[in-house]
Amino acid sequence: MPKMKTKSSAKKRFTVTGSGKLKRKHAFKSHILTKKTKKQKRNLTHSGLVHKADESNIKQQMCMK
Repeated sequence: MPKMKTKSSAKKRFTVTGSGKLKRKHAFKSHILTKKTKKQKRNLTHSGLVHKADESNIKQQMCMK
């Protein structure tokens, strides 16, 4: 059986915190920012955590299971 490979897309988008949760960045902050409000852009700046329902799929992509 060959080794499982980590998905490159998941490797670039997610990081693991010290407690084992997955950290992510918000989407919609890369371009077309003129029509978005200051408040919306400011709130998209902060990172968030992956929802518990999606966590198992992403951990599998990152070969953490």
